[in-house]
Amino acid sequence: MSSFGATPRPQSDVHADQPVLSDGPPLERAKLALILIHGRGGSAEDMMGVYRALGVEDVAAIAPQAAGCTWYPNSFMAPLQSNQPFLDSALRRIESIVADLIAQKIASEKIAVLGFSQGACVAMETVARHPRRYAAVMGLSGGLAGPPGTPRNYPGSLGGTPIFLGGVDPDSHVPFERVKEAETVLKKMGGEVEMRRYP
Repeated sequence: MSSFGATPRPQSDVHADQPVLSDGPPLERAKLALILIHGRGGSAEDMMGVYRALGVEDVAAIAPQAAGCTWYPNSFMAPLQSNQPFLDSALRRIESIVADLIAQKIASEKIAVLGFSQGACVAMETVARHPRRYAAVMGLSGGLAGPPGTPRNYPGSLGGTPIFLGGVDPDSHVPFERVKEAETVLKKMGGEVEMRRYP
């Protein structure tokens, strides 16, 4: 457990006091810092299992835990208000970890973000709302939050960040059209996006 993102938050910030797991080399010796965001019903420990399976010994891993193992209660395609205050708390949690890393002299270009399913939605929404040059962004089976037609006028640039978006088709939770929408939006914001569709 670490103190990443441990700044006191409002009571509505349900994820603020949840644990954050870390593994790998000390940040000052790591090639990259990788933030791993679990899906609904998953855990930070699940994502640490993914990290260990990758065998990237020069990468420091940071995996936050969602309260109740769920970042927000409804579908990512539900009206934004129906997922509050949980969604905003999730986005604050990830951005606070990024901000803490930057405060520890880790350049944003050395911070990668990987999310799975609900975690992919949190990852993509966070980087869209807080654009900067990241080392990489990986969204596995997710899309940007909100119902179809949600305005996507995010200010700022991703500055050439390499982005990988992968999704299965069909997927009862994440229509592939929403993965393609994320590709369009993140490219427009200056991301170098690779998208893959899996049967």
